[in-house]
Amino acid sequence: MRYHSTNNNSPKTNFKEATVKGLAPDKGLYFPETIPSFDKKLIDNIGQFSNEEIAFKVIKPYVDDSIPDDELNRIVSETINFDFPLMTIDEHIFSLELYHGHKLAFKDVGARFMSRCLGYFVKNENKKVTVLVATSGDTGGAVANGFHNVDGVDVVILYPSGKVSSVQELQLTTLGKNITALEIDGTFDDCQKMVKEAFADEELNKELFLTSANSINVARWLPQQFYYFFAYKQWVNKKTPPVISVPSGNFGNICAGLLAKCSGLPIRHFIAACNANDVVTEYLETGDYLPKKSLTTISNAMDVGSPSNFVRILELFDRQFISLKNNMSSYSFSDEKTK
Repeated sequence: MRYHSTNNNSPKTNFKEATVKGLAPDKGLYFPETIPSFDKKLIDNIGQFSNEEIAFKVIKPYVDDSIPDDELNRIVSETINFDFPLMTIDEHIFSLELYHGHKLAFKDVGARFMSRCLGYFVKNENKKVTVLVATSGDTGGAVANGFHNVDGVDVVILYPSGKVSSVQELQLTTLGKNITALEIDGTFDDCQKMVKEAFADEELNKELFLTSANSINVARWLPQQFYYFFAYKQWVNKKTPPVISVPSGNFGNICAGLLAKCSGLPIRHFIAACNANDVVTEYLETGDYLPKKSLTTISNAMDVGSPSNFVRILELFDRQFISLKNNMSSYSFSDEKTK
């Protein structure tokens, strides 16, 4: 598997290099050159496979030969060693619980997978890797926990002052050792901008071996497909594919779901459920994509005014507006509606 930049002005690379670099040299996001089609036997008989077997089959085409199979099996097993129950709300509505991981966030999967991939890639390097990450709340805690005490890796987390919960702030700031958290006077978008500027700074990159653990990194983004396969495994009415609503901020999670759908997983439609930060909702109504300054809401982890991964969604559908609308809708909700 090769990866190209969404800006189409950087050399193609493999999974290892895309993971280690984080962001392409032209500041684009890495995107798989081909979308794999999953074996119909996996889909039709998904209940007969363990979660570890499913996750390995899903991620293997993207990793290709960058990691040996036995090592990839170990990484996958350590990544998903907790439950992903699909709970019944009523006869028509079900909820996939993604908070059973080590830091109570759905991002535990991506953070654990990436930390173990990066640990494998750098174990024979003489130079330490610095993982630079922006967080609006839950990313930072999951990344800090996933990378804590990983040899050869230092983590620097930027978080917006007063805009993460007290529990999330404790998750960021209390581990110590190879984890450093920096409180930024600004919004998540400001933190994310600083991270991207750091990757573009030639002098800084001469001094530090930088990579990112935000969902802009393929090793954080791609394993989020696992959720959708685990949900479908538990889906009773296989004759009627589900409609899946995903709380969306930086759009990495729903983008991974759309990728799984394009690879053959039976999902009827996606709904991006947004808070007052409605840039994608407005785009799907008007056709105009106009990033904004992020608004502060009670669902702080979704307070993103310029979602990085939306460019990957556009790439997935060849920037065809109608094709995207046929696969995804979006709705925006106020704090009052959220309550």
